[in-house]
Amino acid sequence: MAKSNVTTVKNNILAALKHDFGSTIENATPDQVYKAVGLCIRDEIMEKWTEGNARIEREQKKKLYYLSAEFLMGRALVNNMISLGEFDIYQQALRELGYDLNEIEEQESDAGLGNGGLGRLAACFLDSLATLELPAIGCGIRYEYGLFRQRILDGEQVEVPDNWTEKGYVWEVPRTDERYEVRFDGEIEEIWTNEGLKIVHKNYHTVYAVPYDMPIIGYQSSLPSTLRLWSARAANRLDLKYFNRGDYIHAMAERELAEVISKVLYPENNHEQGKQLRLKQFYFLASATIQSIVRQHKAQYGDLRTLPDKITIQLNDTHPTMAIPELIRILLDEEGFGWDEAYDIATRVFNYTNHTIMVEALECWSEPMFKQLLPRIYKIIETINERFCNKLWEVYPGDWDKISQMSIIAYGEIRMTNLLICVCGKVNGVSQLHGEILKTKAFRDFYVAMPDKFLGITNGVTQRRWLAAANPGLTKLITQAIGPDFLADWREFDKLLPFADDAAFCEEFDAVKRENKERFCSFIKRSQNVELDPDWIFDVQAKRLHEYKRQLLKVLHILHLYNRIIAGEPFTTRPCAFLFAAKAAPGYAKAKNIIRLINAVADLVNNDPRTKDKIRVVFLENYSVSSAELLIPAANISEQISTAGREASGTGNMKFMLNGAVTIGTMDGANVEMFERLGPENIFIFGARVEDINYMETYNTYHAGEYFEKNPALRDAVTRLIDGTLPAPAGQFSDIYQSLLFGDFDRADKYYLFYDFPSYGETLSQVFQAYEDRAAWNRMAVINTARAGYFSSDRTIEEYNSQIWHLDSLKKHGNS
Repeated sequence: MAKSNVTTVKNNILAALKHDFGSTIENATPDQVYKAVGLCIRDEIMEKWTEGNARIEREQKKKLYYLSAEFLMGRALVNNMISLGEFDIYQQALRELGYDLNEIEEQESDAGLGNGGLGRLAACFLDSLATLELPAIGCGIRYEYGLFRQRILDGEQVEVPDNWTEKGYVWEVPRTDERYEVRFDGEIEEIWTNEGLKIVHKNYHTVYAVPYDMPIIGYQSSLPSTLRLWSARAANRLDLKYFNRGDYIHAMAERELAEVISKVLYPENNHEQGKQLRLKQFYFLASATIQSIVRQHKAQYGDLRTLPDKITIQLNDTHPTMAIPELIRILLDEEGFGWDEAYDIATRVFNYTNHTIMVEALECWSEPMFKQLLPRIYKIIETINERFCNKLWEVYPGDWDKISQMSIIAYGEIRMTNLLICVCGKVNGVSQLHGEILKTKAFRDFYVAMPDKFLGITNGVTQRRWLAAANPGLTKLITQAIGPDFLADWREFDKLLPFADDAAFCEEFDAVKRENKERFCSFIKRSQNVELDPDWIFDVQAKRLHEYKRQLLKVLHILHLYNRIIAGEPFTTRPCAFLFAAKAAPGYAKAKNIIRLINAVADLVNNDPRTKDKIRVVFLENYSVSSAELLIPAANISEQISTAGREASGTGNMKFMLNGAVTIGTMDGANVEMFERLGPENIFIFGARVEDINYMETYNTYHAGEYFEKNPALRDAVTRLIDGTLPAPAGQFSDIYQSLLFGDFDRADKYYLFYDFPSYGETLSQVFQAYEDRAAWNRMAVINTARAGYFSSDRTIEEYNSQIWHLDSLKKHGNS
């Protein structure tokens, strides 16, 4: 298709307004203009998508299916313009039609399909797969209300529905003519016939899965990826018998019970109904996806024995685990395969990405609940477990304790992680450190038994979203310096390194940072009525709220600074704004109280005349991809301060690095590899290393109370939690104080805040001092961006493909 020009784009927008909305540009609403622009862009993408998919089918290319409970996509409008190479054209066309592109972009809702790094990684992967022209389909759930929209009322997180589909979603293609039956509950009957064993599932409840497809365009690519999202539909959406009786609630009951499956991401699971709903969601995703894979493969190839040659399935964390027994179920019960053959196919199709070693995140299900909701899947897992334990006996003869820890079913629970390790061909961590921790600590016994399964592939982020879309000023500056190829080839970033010694370039780099800070200040003033000065240092900690990520360590240090200032100690650092952005899971009481604490500390320091002109604390409400695109380019300091060995990788650290922020962090996750590429002079590392944590945990040598008593600065900061200083109800933060000093039914300060507190404070002082040498700081910032190429998701996908998937890129044949 010929490249668009401004006149063509203007005419296309006007035509879309007329044909789709019955409107002219003079009386159209901004939302209608946004949708008209989106439809024009979608038409271009759809042509590439249709032609690319046809070629995949025609040439019988092997395909990747990437299953994930989350896809945190962000807005698509500008990203798609950039990928098509038409950003300037659309911007000019809109300007000539009397509209500002920024205003039009604001009409688009963030698709509420994810929460944190897990979902954003999946979105980056789809972008990179499309850019590299590797055949790929992402599969998830079309959550009607997403996670939640966060409001901060009186300092507390309040969750409200995020109805992101309310005004329609221009980028998706409903496939309402295609649906798959997903069965829950009932009984399983085994009937022996002349043809062998027949499995009959009786008295089950049916929910239908309907797909919505979305093309994900890559940068200058001829093969968009596909994001397939499943929506739940009741088998009987309206019971007319009850409706005609006037019993309208009963008439709609089946629909409501069935369709709640795709309403909300991560429903609260601190009660039985929530646990059941999550289990239904994850099986719904798995079953619908596997059924569609089998149907498509049979239609094209006929023989399911060729499945491992034509598809590979990557399971992103434990949520889609039930895809494994679901495939075995279909092969056994519907296709007549024997057990050994069905199981062998599963081992050659599935691979698993582990994202955490946190015990509470290693998904387990109650055996009785699982058996009731998914009786056939339970029987298949039971058989897998029996055979697996027999094999373990050969490796660990007589060691029943070890075998019971490694088994899939034990102690009344079903362990998804153990099932994944048992069956999947490859199990990867998401940084090199994480990969080693899986081998030597988290899954050590599995590694001894099956060492060839395990590897580490470091995460990445796409430079199209997190530089070109988020930071156009910096993108323009880099393009002027080294050309535009860095958007398609991550290796090109190294060409920027010599410019770190170019004083004029560094000053321009700093000017772009200042513009980004001004842009963020306007946003936070507009959205939260918060005044910020762009001349202040912006010190940012933005990530999911969890205790191991240690937002609390940052808060304690701010209280320490407050104590110093009011005591009259000189504060020689230029003023600093400490910016937090995070959502806490609705049922995670401690995390929600830490948000309350952050806001209480903000009230304290922002309103005290002794401190308000030196330090400020701001909590960014409802952190999302769109707000991250404003916050991250504005950051001077990136806080990556998780407890060593707890963060598998992190991707926020990479986004900040890409945008020229300087990191203060622990040797955790991908920080380790950032340190290796930056050198100690361009990143600030503090705190305990993994080996220190392992030693303290192994020999029980860490006693938080001793650190509390020996460090007056720490003691004074922690005491602020309970001494009435903070503007909050009495006792509001006593649980936080209690957990630090005495523990929550386990040991005190289990994330080693007290241990790292002195090192953190000393290192942050070094960061502040370094910032005062503006030339040296700007040089560091440029080096951070120049060294960020390795952390592109393009490099990550290249490694997945070479080590696990073995897909054939269309780019190799010169047809991009």
